[in-house]
Amino acid sequence: MEKRTAGHDQLGDFAPQFAELNDDILFGQVWAREDQLSPRDRSLITIAALMTNGDYEQLKYHLQHGKDNGITKDEIVETVTQLAFYVGWPKAWTVLKMAKEIWK
Repeated sequence: MEKRTAGHDQLGDFAPQFAELNDDILFGQVWAREDQLSPRDRSLITIAALMTNGDYEQLKYHLQHGKDNGITKDEIVETVTQLAFYVGWPKAWTVLKMAKEIWK
């Protein structure tokens, strides 16, 4: 798995401990446990959680990461459509517009 450095790059000088937890623990250790859950499945779960909370800034990154982890256009459309009935139509509309850009 590729080493992630977004925490260090964006927040390392301001919040070094947070950046370390982000890069080394979350994206280093947790995402690397592929024998327990595949990166594709972790991406689907993460996308669903971020959509539920309306965390669109992080969601844009994770949609691209999900695509890179093998989520297809049809799978993301179906996932967001399913979630629309549970977390809200406006959220689904927003996420589908983001996904459309990423899967174009």
